[in-house]
Amino acid sequence: MAHTSHQDMRRFLRREIAGTIGLLADEHDFTAMRRYRSFTFDDHTTYLDQVEALLRTRAEQGTHTTVALFDPEEYAEFCTETGLEPDIPSSRTRFTAELAATGAAVPYEGQPLTELVPELIDEAVRKATWEYATTLLAQIGTCACCGEDIGRTSFARATDLLTRILDTAAPGERHLVCSVSSKPQALVAVIRAEQDPDGATRLDETEALEFATVLALGIATRSPGGLVMRTSAPDTTDRVYGWRLRGDGLEPLTAGEVFDAYCTDVMSGDLVSPESGVDYCTPPDLGDGLGHGGTASDGRLH
Repeated sequence: MAHTSHQDMRRFLRREIAGTIGLLADEHDFTAMRRYRSFTFDDHTTYLDQVEALLRTRAEQGTHTTVALFDPEEYAEFCTETGLEPDIPSSRTRFTAELAATGAAVPYEGQPLTELVPELIDEAVRKATWEYATTLLAQIGTCACCGEDIGRTSFARATDLLTRILDTAAPGERHLVCSVSSKPQALVAVIRAEQDPDGATRLDETEALEFATVLALGIATRSPGGLVMRTSAPDTTDRVYGWRLRGDGLEPLTAGEVFDAYCTDVMSGDLVSPESGVDYCTPPDLGDGLGHGGTASDGRLH
């Protein structure tokens, strides 16, 4: 039987350890960390190059690494709350471990940082949007007429709407966007789904939860908003359609309204050329009047 040294054993065990790197994605955050003497980098570009080299090395060694967005302000608050000394590497390690469980993070899969950083920022925006919408829903309270929890009822309605929208969509890839004009800024949620050959819909459960939460907030607060669906499948024309939020239901957009929305530059308001191979159309009926501005008889908000 081959002899395995303690050093070899430890090397084998290191391959089993997943790691997390806290990334200072922008120059502002990097500059904020330079106030700590134990943070030895003095150039952001060099720092990013070294992080990318480390990620590649760990990947070549077969080690899984997650990259988390490191926020210096949150780090300072963490150290204050936990009584840790912020100017030592072990405190940054403790904070990074917390980020792996609760913060915005994405797995490193060999992609360059120029691709990973936008993914990480998108994940942070998604997480912040969901947390903000969840907080607002919880604060709305109960209906003065029926005593029902408005946030809970609205979430149930939003989940039902999402299910019906996906169930009535054409086979293939589905890309659904929900925007709600909440203050101080609009909230946007996106969900991507595909249909298996057996007809089952595959989607990311986290995306679905975030999407339903944002939609529920629009329903609960009667905020202006809308949903736009795009379906794609091989050898077929892409179809684009949508609805506007109307009370606690949805009102279908006309084909012309969808066309105008897609063919208008959101910054300048100028018209842009429509995509070829795209059918701007009216949405399918969701049933029970839900797709026509009506409201199902169960779960009405008063």
